[in-house]
Amino acid sequence: MPQPYFRVRNARRRWKYMAHDALAAAFSWLLFYGYRKLFPERVFMGWDAPVEVDLNFYFGLFALPLFWLLAHNFSGYYRDMERKSRLAELSTTIFTTLFGTVVLFFALFLDDVVNNYKDYYINVLVYIACQFFLTWLPRLVHTTLMHRRIRSGKLRFPALLIGDHNGMQELFRTMHPNRYLSGNHLVGYLAPNPISGLEENLPYWGNSTEISKILKERELEDVVISMKETDHQAMQKLITDLHIAGLRIRIHPNMYDIVSGTVRFSNLFETPLIEVHALKMPDWQQTTKRLFDVLVAATMLLLLAPLFLVVALLVSLDSRGGVFYSHERIGLHGKPFQIFKFRSMVAHAEAKGPALSKDGDRRITRIGRWMRKYRVDELPQFYNVLKGDMSLVGPRPERQYFIDQIVEIAPQYVLLHRVRPGITSWGQVKYGYAENVSEMVDRLTFDLLYLQNVNLLLDIKILAFTVITVLRAEGK
Repeated sequence: MPQPYFRVRNARRRWKYMAHDALAAAFSWLLFYGYRKLFPERVFMGWDAPVEVDLNFYFGLFALPLFWLLAHNFSGYYRDMERKSRLAELSTTIFTTLFGTVVLFFALFLDDVVNNYKDYYINVLVYIACQFFLTWLPRLVHTTLMHRRIRSGKLRFPALLIGDHNGMQELFRTMHPNRYLSGNHLVGYLAPNPISGLEENLPYWGNSTEISKILKERELEDVVISMKETDHQAMQKLITDLHIAGLRIRIHPNMYDIVSGTVRFSNLFETPLIEVHALKMPDWQQTTKRLFDVLVAATMLLLLAPLFLVVALLVSLDSRGGVFYSHERIGLHGKPFQIFKFRSMVAHAEAKGPALSKDGDRRITRIGRWMRKYRVDELPQFYNVLKGDMSLVGPRPERQYFIDQIVEIAPQYVLLHRVRPGITSWGQVKYGYAENVSEMVDRLTFDLLYLQNVNLLLDIKILAFTVITVLRAEGK
């Protein structure tokens, strides 16, 4: 399936910003290096000291652009490149520059040759000024030009309106006059029936039950919903389908939403809307979470290597079959991957088809019962974490066979595919292993709560409770 054009466009813009940020980092190092050689070092060593280009210069010229690209990526700056607020961009650039400079100061600049500590502070301020202005000014130019393209109608975001009769009329009345300011290109609307007088400005595409077909046929970026008489089950399925498609979803608020402080908007002239986020974790926390996953997974694979050998020997002696067991599960964005475990059941345990384990399951081997109690069978999944298939914490991945059954009862299950599945989860900690589809649906409540409240502190709590569960041998 070809990648949607707006994502390709975002990727091109991202590379452009990254190229300018790398050049800014190189030029700021060049200016700072020249300043150090011409002023602090000459005062310390004498005015006749020569200005030399040494290995440190070339190292900085290569390493610092790479460092700053990683720092900006860590801050989440390179996401959603076409919807940037210049004020938010300024604050992000200031924060990243200050944080990054502090790191560099202790890593590289602390051993500079200076007269006194005052020169250290001056050096830091000079580097901050060079790095900040050379980074921010090109960004300001690019973002301003992009805003002008949006307001001139050269850059537009195809938007679909969805609502009932009253909600659609009010939504169109508020959005249509401001469509050029926000870049929204209203391409069609969905409603139970065609709305008189609206067809002149906006084509009718059918009702909201046809959303799956429309998403396959049309190139959309935004969806705005306004329903005065809300069918909560229908709304839930609608938003689920839109999240799967990766679209930006916004809802036209009522007075209660405005009073309760739910509404957020950045442009004074835009229509105030509630943006529906599938993942509420800040960008920098998402990056930190992935770095933490990689670090812990690599460390555990190294430290547990002797245990892996012992378990592998026990599994092979206990029953016939391979040491490891793998099968396909569904992960991030609905993509399948191979999950790895130590084999805890007899070979060909699922010869008659997929089946969940239960208390007293005769398919489980003697060593398998011990492994499941202490969750030792899950340890090879650190390899899945290292590969990027999984995270340490996240909803447990399931097989497509069971997902199809769950979705028939709870279509919102597919929202869990917006995050990496985990070795452990809130649902697993609170509910434990599920023995049937009904229990999987019950456990889903906790996984959806995780999705709405995800943050690093919550991940740490879940990991702590998982360790307690392992020590108590409460697995099954």
